[in-house]
Amino acid sequence: MPWKYASSGLVLAVVVLAGCSSTSESSTKPDEGVATSASGYSRCDAAAVQYTVGKPASAALLDQAKAKAGAQTARVLGPHDVVTLEYRSDRLNLNTDDSGTVNRVNCG
Repeated sequence: MPWKYASSGLVLAVVVLAGCSSTSESSTKPDEGVATSASGYSRCDAAAVQYTVGKPASAALLDQAKAKAGAQTARVLGPHDVVTLEYRSDRLNLNTDDSGTVNRVNCG
């Protein structure tokens, strides 16, 4: 019976120590200055497109904001639009009021 506890403790110690190990591969990569998510897409930067607040939403404004924010996808959301709770760090959202004017910019 003591051997069972000893071997279980040894296996547990190996598992815990293996989780603490790190590889030098990630630290030798050069920093490209663009944050990427786990899926490999770049993250959007909502602060870079705050200039869109107060402007009327249009396809041209959406494309310009998408490029400036570094987002993979972008969409215009009205105040009564139904959206999912799915969060995507590479997606830009231009939220509008009833008149179609952008009142908030966020990623997700």
